[in-house]
Amino acid sequence: MRKRSAWAAVAVMALACVASTSVGAVAEIKDGEGLLRAMLGRYAQDWYETLSFQQDAITHNADGTNKTEIWYEAAMLPGKLRIDIGAADSPNGMLVADGKLNIFKNGEVTVSQPFVHMLLVLGFDVYKQPAETTIAQVQGQGFDLSKMHEETWEGEPVYVVGAEKGDLKTKQFWIEKKRLLFVRLIQPDRQDAAKTSDTRFMDYRKLSVGWVAARVEFYVDGKNEFSEIYSNIQANPKLDEKKFDVRNLKAK
Repeated sequence: MRKRSAWAAVAVMALACVASTSVGAVAEIKDGEGLLRAMLGRYAQDWYETLSFQQDAITHNADGTNKTEIWYEAAMLPGKLRIDIGAADSPNGMLVADGKLNIFKNGEVTVSQPFVHMLLVLGFDVYKQPAETTIAQVQGQGFDLSKMHEETWEGEPVYVVGAEKGDLKTKQFWIEKKRLLFVRLIQPDRQDAAKTSDTRFMDYRKLSVGWVAARVEFYVDGKNEFSEIYSNIQANPKLDEKKFDVRNLKAK
């Protein structure tokens, strides 16, 4: 009886140690830097390097009507995203690469400017690049990583980084606590800084490696102005690097 009690005591102590370690690991996430490091740590070995999908790009007009286009997106992580409008390898679309946004029409670049794509950084790149790189990008875009609190979003606990509790104006990003997946970005609207942009990653799907949000909604001052719905999602498809070379926009 004593021997059995001794083994029981050891088992209880072991479980207590496991619980303590688990709680300690969670407690280590005290700020935005720690959270970004934890996101990389969770998925560094379980995330895709390339991704492709088709999407319905839906513009919600003020008169209540919708306009839908078919877009084709391909990503090579970290930092490269190509959007072809209307057809795969279209002469019209957008290319994010090498810290720049390039908009092309009829195969020619019409706009080229420095650009940090925060949705790409927080929803994808964070899992495939050094944490120091992500931290520098996020801080460079004006997010205060020293501020963090918890909220509930879509019924799940989330970390909110960049703003105090109750502040829905200051630049901030929301990360689901359980899976460490990006779910929300709030910041001044790019077209009108007096307005607030609120982008939401929804309907996460588990892929062979990693996750992807199959629906993305864009709100401005509380109004849903644009939605993206993904289909034909492929993790780690074979992609030619030429596809992401601004000098070779039509490359397959």
